[in-house]
Amino acid sequence: MTSHRWILAVCVSLASDTCRTFGSGVIQPFNGSSFYVRSNCPFILTRFTHNRVECDIIIRRGDSGLLVEVEIIINKIRTVLQNGSVLVEKKRFELRKSDTHGVALNTQLSETYFVSLPYDHTYQHIFQYGIYTKLRSSLLPLSVTWHNVPGGIDTMWVELEQELSTDMTGLCGKHNVSGTTVSGVFVCREFMSYTLDCLKAKVPYYTQLCEENIYGYGTSKYIGCSFFKEVVQQCGNSSYVWKTWRTVTKCTPQTCPGDLVYVEQGSPFVPSCSNPNPSLSNQDLTSSCVCPKGKVLNDYADAVHCVNVSNCPCVFAGRTYPTGNTRSTKCQSCMCNGGRWLCSENLCPSRCLMEGQFVTTFDGKQYAVPGKCTYVASQGLNWAITIEFSEKEASLKTVVLQLFEVQKLFKEAITELHQSGHALVFWQSSMYVHVHTSFGMKIQVQMSPEIQLYITPPRNHTGKISGLCGNSNNGTTDDFTTSSGIVENSPQPFALSWSVGTCAVNIPTTCSNTDNEIFADERCSVLNNPTGIFAKCHGHIPTDQYHTACIQRTCNCGSNLQQCMCVALDSYAKACANLGFEVGDWRKATNCTLKCEKNQEFSYNIRACNHTCRSLSGSDPRCELDDAPVDGCGCPEGTHLNQEHICTPKAACECHHYGGITKPGPVVIDGRQCLCENGELHCSKDCGCRNGKVCVHCSEYPVNTAQKTCDSLSKPLGASMTCESGCYCPQDQYEDHHGNCVPLDNCTCVYSGKVFSAGEHVKTNCKKCTCGQGQWHCKDEPCPRKCQVYGNGHYQTFDSKWYRFDGHCQYTLVEDYCGNTNGSFSVRVETVPCCDEALTCSRSIVLDLQVDDYLCFTFFLTRT
Repeated sequence: MTSHRWILAVCVSLASDTCRTFGSGVIQPFNGSSFYVRSNCPFILTRFTHNRVECDIIIRRGDSGLLVEVEIIINKIRTVLQNGSVLVEKKRFELRKSDTHGVALNTQLSETYFVSLPYDHTYQHIFQYGIYTKLRSSLLPLSVTWHNVPGGIDTMWVELEQELSTDMTGLCGKHNVSGTTVSGVFVCREFMSYTLDCLKAKVPYYTQLCEENIYGYGTSKYIGCSFFKEVVQQCGNSSYVWKTWRTVTKCTPQTCPGDLVYVEQGSPFVPSCSNPNPSLSNQDLTSSCVCPKGKVLNDYADAVHCVNVSNCPCVFAGRTYPTGNTRSTKCQSCMCNGGRWLCSENLCPSRCLMEGQFVTTFDGKQYAVPGKCTYVASQGLNWAITIEFSEKEASLKTVVLQLFEVQKLFKEAITELHQSGHALVFWQSSMYVHVHTSFGMKIQVQMSPEIQLYITPPRNHTGKISGLCGNSNNGTTDDFTTSSGIVENSPQPFALSWSVGTCAVNIPTTCSNTDNEIFADERCSVLNNPTGIFAKCHGHIPTDQYHTACIQRTCNCGSNLQQCMCVALDSYAKACANLGFEVGDWRKATNCTLKCEKNQEFSYNIRACNHTCRSLSGSDPRCELDDAPVDGCGCPEGTHLNQEHICTPKAACECHHYGGITKPGPVVIDGRQCLCENGELHCSKDCGCRNGKVCVHCSEYPVNTAQKTCDSLSKPLGASMTCESGCYCPQDQYEDHHGNCVPLDNCTCVYSGKVFSAGEHVKTNCKKCTCGQGQWHCKDEPCPRKCQVYGNGHYQTFDSKWYRFDGHCQYTLVEDYCGNTNGSFSVRVETVPCCDEALTCSRSIVLDLQVDDYLCFTFFLTRT
């Protein structure tokens, strides 16, 4: 059994914000005197609590005098330094059942993992710092720096960025101790003779500390050299000992790997291909391994060789590309140029993705909505898209598109295709519905097994786009613009601002079911498998975001975990396909195969163009669209989908026409003999048309026959097209009021039952109207207006308004006095009754004319 022993000696410290331990047991506390402790027992180097965060650092030296184990515990996160490695302890909770009572117990389990550098955690960061390794806490103003050598750690610093108000215990705390003296070593006295200019009166104390440090460890180069180096660094590069200490002590510089060169003072962060110009201050200079001048570290390769910046490779999605090499997708091409990608313009339009609770904006920002609510997904000048989540799971329930009027899309009524003046809606496969608007917006909706939404904005959209999808301005800085116009920093308040009505935050961000979590971790890992089915796309689309989304969606799935996982994997496969990379039969490899109804077959490459019986009956508007193929169920080559969703050969296809659907074979339509053959309708062409008119067969080629006459040009348009088979004027000609076909400019007009030719005009109601293109074009002309009264109290005003009034008094018909005394005329009338008092036989009229201020004429006009 190894005996534990310790020796304590005292010296004077130079530092106040750094606690150091080096050599075989030298301790320089934050305040107070330096001292020496020789022991292979565990010691508390420092222990304190700051802002309710606990910190413990425990050290243990081995028989070699070097530190062989260091335990750093910050906020219950345990980090162990041992054998040149870094281990971090992680805690997880497991639900177990008691064997005796069957009670569920929440048990905390701890697992320790080796970590690679740099290592980032919520509470701490561990990274290479020159020839040292540094741990920096995110919770405390503290960092720990150490230097690994074969067999252990020869130097360790604990640095405080600010003075702590709390009490501190451990070796780094305040001490006032005394110790024993042990015989020294000659090299200590020789070395200290070169430090008179910096240590001055403290030289005897440091000499004693040096002798204690190397006593018994004369054969170890690390124990003595670590002490000498710490003293030299505290003396500084302007001291005499700085240039001579290695010769005096025979301490050789550290050997650097590869092309790196050791320097006593250099950048802790070596310029590299990924960061050619790291920020640096004088305080950051430390012992380091650096590249020769003019070169940088190739950290994209083995991180030990140096290259010119112009020869730096590039990295994308974990794959390294030598300078000059290119990578391409169907959207853009990029070339590696000295560690930087030079890319062409992205030719693919931006898209907004809504996959479960996960949203990718038009400009590529990714986040998750917080609640299962109704939101405005995106809106523009004359359109809006709203989404409604299911109350049970974090998946879409309804998508509503508003184009001038509210229409709820994707009802069962749209079984194949719907076309209007504003939008074309059609099923591309059994899983996808496409919407193409008249102003260039595209919407793709995955209908099964879960609804997912993909929106492509108009290419040259004008006006403001807003909503959960952002504003599509090629920048992510303002993607979180709320409905009130301010830019939020986090996704939750931004998303809630676009909710319709109240919205509760009820979508979990962590896994609440242990079994689900195990299933999700195991199955979603297929995305990251470097040799798996998705590996061929790794070099083009990183899997990080998709892997996280897969775990969250699967972990919090309601019942069918396999289906939720398959939907998440499909999101990555779809992203790859949109860039032109097919990953292969991933559904079979992941047990995500789909069953197709009737005789349809599953395919990853389904297009809607000319794949239905309906498409055989005329030009298919879906063929004019530039849409990528999708997966789902469809008909095999050589067959077409009929109304019953059965794949049939051409010969068995029904014919679609304006009046309805006709089965294969002969049929009479609009009084004509027709034949439905191979999905096409063939009818006799003769209609017996005269006067230059031609036959219109609505069943073959529907046109709006309500707009084929000159008379119809002035009538309002109907809400939908009207087609009646018969004889009509040819295209761009119209039937005039005489029954002849004429061009638009020669169309006739009608007024009061009389026909007028183009260019003729009439005068009516103080307007001059000219006939042109079947409509009257009127201009106002000056004309007198009159007021009249006749019969049994019938009046018409100057503005042609009629009314009836029959009184028995004298009434002013018109005057220009209007409350002034300078009027020039007035006309008064009085009713003269007949023998029958109910009737008016005549009227007396009094006309007053004012010639000047002194002359006035009054005329009485009466008819008996």
